[in-house]
Amino acid sequence: MQTIGVLGAGAWGTALAAAAAGAGRDTILWAREAEVVASVRDKHENTLFLPGVTLDPKIRATGDLADMAASDAVLIVSPAQHLRSMAAALVKHLRPDVPLVICSKGIEVATGKLLSEALEEVAPGHPVAVLSGPTFAAEVARGMPCALTLAARDKVVGEALVQALGQPTFRPYYNHDVVGAQVGGAVKNVLAIACGIVAGLNIGENAKAAVITRGLAEIMRFGALYGAERETMMGLSGLGDLILTCGSTQSRNMSLGKAIGEGRTFADIMAERNSVAEGAHTVEIVHKIAAEKGLSMPITEAVYKILKEGQDVRTVMDELLNRPFKTESR
Repeated sequence: MQTIGVLGAGAWGTALAAAAAGAGRDTILWAREAEVVASVRDKHENTLFLPGVTLDPKIRATGDLADMAASDAVLIVSPAQHLRSMAAALVKHLRPDVPLVICSKGIEVATGKLLSEALEEVAPGHPVAVLSGPTFAAEVARGMPCALTLAARDKVVGEALVQALGQPTFRPYYNHDVVGAQVGGAVKNVLAIACGIVAGLNIGENAKAAVITRGLAEIMRFGALYGAERETMMGLSGLGDLILTCGSTQSRNMSLGKAIGEGRTFADIMAERNSVAEGAHTVEIVHKIAAEKGLSMPITEAVYKILKEGQDVRTVMDELLNRPFKTESR
């Protein structure tokens, strides 16, 4: 796996391209925006999505999917709700055995399917892997240390990807649980919005710790529905990612929640952004599935009421705090 393609040049895609180049791989970064292609090519910087970070000059930026044809593996970093259509367009240019690595976090709103299920439908025959964990793009792009889960059902493919991408400051740990690696990353974005709301309301660190811990219980319940393994959700792609995303406004989801808690409207916040807070999409489908399956996910429900129904933030949080007492294991 000498040539690594990266599909999507937002902050995270750009950071992954930097990591692949840092591992000594020939790296091709596909961007939808012509200005991003020009910026990476000419200035060695993604001035639109990751300003201030100098990129390896060897990263090749392109806006033509046909240029991905030489890839030995492709990291798919498009927004979760566009992964299906982007992958369908991509695979026309790839060899039929090229592994596809999901690096986005979410669940398809239109179908309720995990991203791996969507990918398998449009790219049959391609090995599927998931790369997920507690990472902020700017830190990864600057070569600061991190550890992630790299999940693949095919151990040979998974370990080959670990060797291709791994380096002292970018440490992927192999895991066979593709489902668990996706559930943790998807649901934690919803919980990060809840933690941001707590911060915006200024109701204390104790409340944030409670949201993180009880939120982990919601991840576990939701993951069990899909057959995810508890150990995976307690690892880097679950608990690790939850802790990071709920602890800093570097997180787009946490910062979204904080702004809402401070009294701003969802529509006004999103109008100012050029990046996606995936939790704002994921909450819709997670809430729907939980309601249909009778899962108790009160924090997710609270975020849904605030974002999708426009209910008053303080009223919803008061309802959450006044729920009946129960045993911790439930």
